Amino acid sequence: MKAISGVTSIMDIFEKGKVVKICAPMVRYSKLAFRSLVRKYDCDVCFTPMIVASDFLRSVKARDSEFTTNEHDRPLVVQFAAHDAQTLADAACVVAPFSDGVDLNCGCPQRWAMSAGYGACLINNPELVKDMVRHVRNQVDNPNYTASIKIRIHKDLRRTVDLCQKAESAGVSWITVHGRTSDERHQPVHYDAIKTIKDSVSIPVIANGDIKYLRDVESTRQLTGVDGVMAARGLLANPAMFSGYEDTPLECIWDWVDISIEQGTPFTCFHHHLIYMLERVSSQPERKVFNSLSSTSGVIDYLQNTYGSVHDVGI
Repeated sequence: MKAISGVTSIMDIFEKGKVVKICAPMVRYSKLAFRSLVRKYDCDVCFTPMIVASDFLRSVKARDSEFTTNEHDRPLVVQFAAHDAQTLADAACVVAPFSDGVDLNCGCPQRWAMSAGYGACLINNPELVKDMVRHVRNQVDNPNYTASIKIRIHKDLRRTVDLCQKAESAGVSWITVHGRTSDERHQPVHYDAIKTIKDSVSIPVIANGDIKYLRDVESTRQLTGVDGVMAARGLLANPAMFSGYEDTPLECIWDWVDISIEQGTPFTCFHHHLIYMLERVSSQPERKVFNSLSSTSGVIDYLQNTYGSVHDVGI
């Protein structure tokens, strides 16, 4: 594996005292361009969007559209949906030369995923999760390559602790815990549950859910004792959040424009990200105008006329 910034394994980042800051897997959103942006603003590790492992292996087209990266896109974790150990291991072997780890999605609560045997339904099958982790561990020919899982919690937390301990015994590198059950969406995060899980294993645990500002990173660590935090919507609203900005700075908005143009980001994706970034810093009439724009040049003209360039504000 090519060492990036002196890091030969993601595990090296989990130093004592440092809370690892991670960009969550987000369907349609945590693609290469957005990962390139958040890495400029103190994000330590990025995840790809969830990829269905069987489709990925079956189709060259799926591989080309679902997984793009470059030499600067590290440390990178590729997240797969799978319900078969060999399929997951085969997919991991394909991406291992271009990434630092794979993650098994055991947390997606969407109905299509659950009905296909993916996502959050896996938390009810700890033996299968254990088998999948072990297959990746045994078949990826790189001792520094990580195999992690991202889970939701059970109503009966003893079942979640059992799952995590079984995964640990199979050699899982770390566990990300979204502190909600698969039925919960916007209810408060169960920090006490994340703490219980952290106290029950000796591997790193990452907290996920409601990380919206940099201050939430430290308060979550204090509440739970976790080794890192993972943010999704917080980073969509403000990709510079991990650098301590309360709202998206103008510099970050123009960085996104530059990265999108350089990487050929499709307009819909380019525009959607900006809609998220500008939501907290623009008025309703401004948003109405911005959301109706339909070309990259129209967006750039709007940004220039409404906010000015980075150089105009002396950044």
